[in-house]
Amino acid sequence: MINEKKISVSIVEDTDDIRNALRVLINGSEGFECIHVYEDAETALEDMPDKDIDVVLMDIHLPGMDGIECMDRIKPLMPNAQFMMCTVYDDDDHIFNALRSGASGYILKRTSPAQILEAVRDLNEGGSPMSSEIARRVVDSMQRKNKPSETVEVLTDREKEILDFLSKGFLYKEIALELFISKETVKRHIHNIYEKLHVQNRTEALNKVYQQ
Repeated sequence: MINEKKISVSIVEDTDDIRNALRVLINGSEGFECIHVYEDAETALEDMPDKDIDVVLMDIHLPGMDGIECMDRIKPLMPNAQFMMCTVYDDDDHIFNALRSGASGYILKRTSPAQILEAVRDLNEGGSPMSSEIARRVVDSMQRKNKPSETVEVLTDREKEILDFLSKGFLYKEIALELFISKETVKRHIHNIYEKLHVQNRTEALNKVYQQ
């Protein structure tokens, strides 16, 4: 039997304890491997593009260049990699700057190890995982400015239901449990949502529904 390819992860984090804990978590979990860790953005920017990486866990507060600027500069050099912020910042400025710069996921450092692994897997499978507090801030910010777009009317009731779960930060697996359907069915619905809204990910879908 051929082993499935492990999800390759790189970590950019300047705090020794957190960096080492993430590396141990990734390398100690089946189906994952930590390719490299970096203590600062400059080193990551110089070295990471040469690596075959699926997911990058990026801190925001780093010595020198911050993680958002680093991601903005390195992402065009790594078109196949998915970037997820792993940070203590939960304010609107950091959240939206990170999303605008190309982050497909945003989790807080207090997220449990099991949820971090699930978020990495979800991101690698095409999802846009966010800590529930972050997803709520994104939605609240949009709703403060706008009413839902009529675009949502192209969706079925089930698709609207799933989009609502996405807005609350639910992962595919969690949506499946809530709706008593398979994870593959959830992924199929989300694919249809993205196609109907002409978007690529959760953030774009929410922006399209709550147009700014």
